[in-house]
Amino acid sequence: MARLVGINHVAVQVGDIDEMLAFLGKLVDRLELRGRGGHMAFVDLGDQFIALEQAATPVTAGHYGLVVDDQAEVVRRAREAGARIVGGHDFLDASGNHWQVVDYRDVQFTKTPRVLEGMELAGLGKSDKALRELRDKGLAD
Repeated sequence: MARLVGINHVAVQVGDIDEMLAFLGKLVDRLELRGRGGHMAFVDLGDQFIALEQAATPVTAGHYGLVVDDQAEVVRRAREAGARIVGGHDFLDASGNHWQVVDYRDVQFTKTPRVLEGMELAGLGKSDKALRELRDKGLAD
């Protein structure tokens, strides 16, 4: 059997890693790195991560869905940090990457209770709609 299971990480090219880390740090209360070396930095997301790759000429493609615990607050902070808002909850970073901010409660994506606890997000639940969608797929009780 061979099946897609999930995404371990997404690599995002940026013009300046320090600038991008500073920007992301304005969006959330705590930004943690798994590591950093050479032209890469790895933003920790519990059991996943975002790899930031510094490139002289960043290639942007499509958009990235960033799952957060408070969509409205992150969008507000992005606006305050100078991001170009391109939709109700989308913005462009300094390198031109398109980020869509989605609330954990409203998407099918889930983390185990232990991972949420380790991320200091214990009790973060799902909306009725997201639970219904998960149940329809046999992925929730």
